[in-house]
Amino acid sequence: MTLPVEKWAEQVRAGDVRALSRAITAIENHQPEAEALLGLLFPHTGKAYMTGVTGAPGTGKSTLVDRLAAVHRKRSEQVGVIAVDPTSPYSGGAILGDRIRMQGHAGDHGTFIRSMATRGFLGGLSRATAEDALLLDAARKHQVLIETVGVRQDEIDIVRLADCVLVVLVPGLGDDIQNMKAGLMEIGDIFVLNKADREGADRLEQQLHAMLSLVMPRDGWHPPVVRTVATENKGIEELAGAVMKFRKHFESSNERQKKHVEHWKNRLIELVESRLLERALGGPGGEARLAELASEVAGRKKDPFTAVNEILKKSGLGG
Repeated sequence: MTLPVEKWAEQVRAGDVRALSRAITAIENHQPEAEALLGLLFPHTGKAYMTGVTGAPGTGKSTLVDRLAAVHRKRSEQVGVIAVDPTSPYSGGAILGDRIRMQGHAGDHGTFIRSMATRGFLGGLSRATAEDALLLDAARKHQVLIETVGVRQDEIDIVRLADCVLVVLVPGLGDDIQNMKAGLMEIGDIFVLNKADREGADRLEQQLHAMLSLVMPRDGWHPPVVRTVATENKGIEELAGAVMKFRKHFESSNERQKKHVEHWKNRLIELVESRLLERALGGPGGEARLAELASEVAGRKKDPFTAVNEILKKSGLGG
């Protein structure tokens, strides 16, 4: 028997783990009831604080998120974790699962952990990440931690979604600050020097401070550098304190509201694009027609502008 969407929404708001898990699955699989569910829950969102954690593979992001979650739980805060993983080329699912990650929270009903697959989406975030974060918000999770896939340095999408962005670095990866792209330096609100007990940590910190001195502060905020050894739980309380300081600074300056407006502006554009694409190519033979047109364009039998106009006209979107 299918559960009515209204009852389902009530269960999610009550923090029911099974209802929340089903809701996230519905979002990721684009099930018809997912949109109605989000519509019911949306008025009850906007209260969670979202922290994004990004950085190259091997920097210890998962352990760091695990330790941060533990700090929030000590403060009796409900925690939601979204870990965006690379997509398996065989199953299409996340290569790493939430059971492998953060096993210490397995029996804690105040912590909800979900691994997601990028499914080929560039930018470090899965397409459904924003909606999943809304579900966790509606389920009254005070703190939502979003760990990105960390495959490339241009994971700018996280800055739109998260209230605070942590960029994690470690010494000894052969990726000096000078070689880092400016984009990653500019999105970081707090820089975490993890595995700080390694050789080269002091040098890396000096380079980082030198680089950050060239970045214009946003509304008076100068991104700090926090040293941690996540595996030994060192520096985690200081990091949580830095996040709290950042939160107070930007909430008092109204910068958080500006960021949310910018996020929803971009998100609305993405939704419009998605709807238009679905309408243009979602009908019978849409994929086959697209492949046929692509072949004609590749063979220079037709220019791309004419091809696009044909797609739009066929779907009733053209002039």
